[in-house]
Amino acid sequence: MTAGGTAGEAAAAAAAAVDDVLDAARGELEDLVRIPSISADPDRFADVRASADATVEMLRAHGLENVRTAGVEGSQPYVIGEWMHAGTDLPTVLLYAHHDVQPPGIVENWASDPFEPEERDGRLYGRGAADDKAGAVAHAHAVGAWLTSAGELPCNVRVLVEGEEEIGSPTLQAFLDAHVEELRSDVLVLADAGNWEVGVPGLTYSLRGLAAADVELRALDGPQHSGMAGGALPDPVMALARVLASLVDEHGDVAFEGGFAGLTEPAAEQRVPIAGFDDAPQRFARALGARPGVELTGDPAIPLHERLWLRPCLTVIGFDGHPVKGSSNQIVARARARLSLRLGPGQDPGRVLDGLRAHIERAVPWGLECTFTALEGVPAWQTDPTGPAFDAARRALHAGFRVEPVLMGVGGSIPFVGPFAEAFGGIPALLMGPDDPGANIHGENESLHLGDWRSLIRAEVFLLAELARIAR
Repeated sequence: MTAGGTAGEAAAAAAAAVDDVLDAARGELEDLVRIPSISADPDRFADVRASADATVEMLRAHGLENVRTAGVEGSQPYVIGEWMHAGTDLPTVLLYAHHDVQPPGIVENWASDPFEPEERDGRLYGRGAADDKAGAVAHAHAVGAWLTSAGELPCNVRVLVEGEEEIGSPTLQAFLDAHVEELRSDVLVLADAGNWEVGVPGLTYSLRGLAAADVELRALDGPQHSGMAGGALPDPVMALARVLASLVDEHGDVAFEGGFAGLTEPAAEQRVPIAGFDDAPQRFARALGARPGVELTGDPAIPLHERLWLRPCLTVIGFDGHPVKGSSNQIVARARARLSLRLGPGQDPGRVLDGLRAHIERAVPWGLECTFTALEGVPAWQTDPTGPAFDAARRALHAGFRVEPVLMGVGGSIPFVGPFAEAFGGIPALLMGPDDPGANIHGENESLHLGDWRSLIRAEVFLLAELARIAR
């Protein structure tokens, strides 16, 4: 492919080809959403495998080669593919997404079946519609648009679609070690992030880290009648509630010793308030569905974006005692909670979990037995969003969305980013994706804005052309 106007015309033709297949793209996405590939549920492992197999067929159908499932001992299935005919002088771009999804949560809270996609008001609802099956389909169609319109890609491409991102990528390092040559690339493009708002693309340069633990308090060998024993036998649910309440202060910030251990203080420019965001916290709250009168947590003296992107927080993501349905007048024998910690830059997950364990063991009331089980951990990730690859991404996003992108942090975690970039010597990692503040990923009624999804696919078409202009 020649440079100059010819290359620009080829990119424009490939982007135009996206519009011709949007209905087909949506159909492929809906087919994937119908597969409940919940990597956290052992009963759904066959569905995760079915999702991987469907992803293989989709990537093959759009011209990728050597497409297959891969894995290591104990892993969920990854999908790998490639198109490597652009020549050794041109860069290799790795396109990443994941095909596993979160559990649906409380199904009754969905307005429609979480695994039967439904369009309402320009959004496609369904678990995984935004996070991140839309990313996998976007990669396939960006590649397919180039091959359909030009017969070739402007650069070499590899694709990796992971099957265990939603459980913290526990075998990722082993997988990278085993498949390093099959994945070696010059630039990483992840379609697992999001946009600043509907119609305004984002380019993410900062992610929080992640740590988690299960805590169980046990008082009895078995449940006892609350009338016969209440007032003497301790209630494990009440005990656990007391412990959990002690983990945060009056603002909702983590309050246990070691909760801020290792946190890197933001530079002055990172603390500059963001107009239209930090000065409009209730707008943010409304966008995420906060009920009237609900106050935002975190020290109000700290800008909202810093609280969300650069500081630790703690969430109780699971709680077991006895379901309300079927409950009776009894003191349960035990209570258990799963705690999720988001970590700021510089924090070591193991060190923070050690502090959490020590605090909980000291705080347990009434002599109850305490079991603390540390789970996954991954540090925060940040990069300098400057240089040729980021310039290329900004140009491509502008071409796809027709507005300037916003450089942004994200409070979530993508465990894949740091290990992969480091495995190949710190290659640039470009994070974009199909989410927006109203997508409600991980919650009930997850949805994808179909208009922004079209713009994302077009942006990725332009991005491959932009990256092809960068020397390896």
